[in-house]
Amino acid sequence: MSQFPQFADRGYHIQRQLGQNRAGGRMTYLAQADNSPEPVVLKQFLFGDAAQWSAYDSCEREIQVLKGLNHPGIPRYLDSFETENGFCLVQEYKPAPSLAQRRSFSPQEVKEIAIALLEILVYLQNRIPPVIHRDIKPENVLVSEPSDSNGLQVYLVDFGFARIGEGDVAMSSVVKGTLGFMPPEQLFNRPLTEASDLYGVGATLICLLTQTQSQDIGELMDDRYTIDFESRVPKLSLRWVDWLKTLVQPSPSDRYANAAEALAALNPIYVNRVPKVVAKPNSVVLEATQLGQQIAETVMLKNPVPDTVLQGRWRVLPHPKDPPSRPGSHHWLRVTPDSVEGEQVLCRVRANTGKLVANSVYERRLVFESNADPQQLELAVTVKTAPAPVRLPALPTKRLGVLFVSATVLSFGVHIWWGAVVALADSLAQAIDKLS
Repeated sequence: MSQFPQFADRGYHIQRQLGQNRAGGRMTYLAQADNSPEPVVLKQFLFGDAAQWSAYDSCEREIQVLKGLNHPGIPRYLDSFETENGFCLVQEYKPAPSLAQRRSFSPQEVKEIAIALLEILVYLQNRIPPVIHRDIKPENVLVSEPSDSNGLQVYLVDFGFARIGEGDVAMSSVVKGTLGFMPPEQLFNRPLTEASDLYGVGATLICLLTQTQSQDIGELMDDRYTIDFESRVPKLSLRWVDWLKTLVQPSPSDRYANAAEALAALNPIYVNRVPKVVAKPNSVVLEATQLGQQIAETVMLKNPVPDTVLQGRWRVLPHPKDPPSRPGSHHWLRVTPDSVEGEQVLCRVRANTGKLVANSVYERRLVFESNADPQQLELAVTVKTAPAPVRLPALPTKRLGVLFVSATVLSFGVHIWWGAVVALADSLAQAIDKLS
C-alpha cells in the first residue's frame, strides 16, 4: 500500500513528496495527471478540526489570485478540489528548489535573482488592482540550478496570503506572513502599498548574500527592526549595499515606491566592490606664452576603495572642429600614459599649440573609461594659445635720408641767412651813428 494519499479518483497519482509543513497542515507532492504528460505539483491542506477550517479562506484566496495570473515566473493554476479532511490545489510543476535549501550563489547570481523577482512584482503591481504577495521569503522563491543556455530561472510561489489591492489590512490577517520578512506596516496593521513586498525581497536577498537561514534572520536585526548586514558583505559594492538597505527600510516611504522603481535603480549597479576614480584637479587650463609652445599639466588619478585595482584608458571626446585622426589619437591633445592601472597614477595632459591658431581659446573634454563606478570620468581641458607678435612697418630710410639732408641744407642756409641779416643790421646801426 502506498505511503502517500490517493487521489486517483481525481485523476492524480502521487510520485514523491516535495515538502511538508506539518505545523501548518500542508503537504506538497509531485504528481502525474491522467490528462497530461507533464508532472504537476499537488498541495494538500489538512484541516484537523473546525478551527483549522478557517484556513480554507487562504486556499480560496490563493485560487482566486492564481486564476487571474499568467506570468512565466508564477506556476500556473491547474485545478483544485476538496477532500474529506482538507483541500488540494494543483499547479504547474517547476523543477527548481526553494531558496530555503542551503545553496551558494555569487553576488552576480543574487542580482539575477533580484531582477527576476522584481520583474514578477512589476507584473503583479501593474494589474488592476495590484496584487500584493505579503509573504516573500526564501521558502517561497524557487530558483533553478544555473544553466548555460537559460541562466537562473526564478519562480514566486504560495499566494495564500496575497492581497488584491492596496490599503488597510484586516486585523484577522495581520499575523499572516513571516516575521523578519514582513514589513513593519504589515506587522502593525498599517496600510499596505506597492513598497510592502519590496521588504520581503530585500530580506530574502540579504539572507542569500550573508548565508543566513530564514529562521535565523533575527540575528541580523536590531531593536528598531532594522536589518544590519553591512559588516557581513565587505566585498559588495557600496551602491549594491545601499540599494539593499533601501529595500528593507522600516518606513515604506523610505523604500523605493514600487518594484519598477527598484528595478530601474538596480540594473546599472555593479554588485562586487569596484574601484572609484577621483581626479585632481578636476579640470585643466593650459596657457601658452610662446607661439608653437608645447604645454602640459599633471593630473592625479586616485582610487580610494581598498582591495580594488583601478584600470582604464584616456581618450579625447570628438569635437566638430577637430581634423580627422586615427582611433585613440588626437591632432594636438594627448594624455600620457593613456593606459592606467594602479591605486594612484600621475598623468600628463599635453597640448601642442604649434598646430593651433595664435591668440585663441580651445575647449575640449577628456574621458577616462575604466572599471570604476561610474565607468566614465570626464575632464574639461581649456587651451589658450599665445598672441602673435606685433609687426611694425619698415621705416622709409631713403626718404628719411633725403629729408635729413634737406633739413641739414635748409638749416645751413638759414644759418647763413641769419648771419647776413645780423651783419646788415650792424652796418645800418653804424651808419646812423655817423649821421648823428
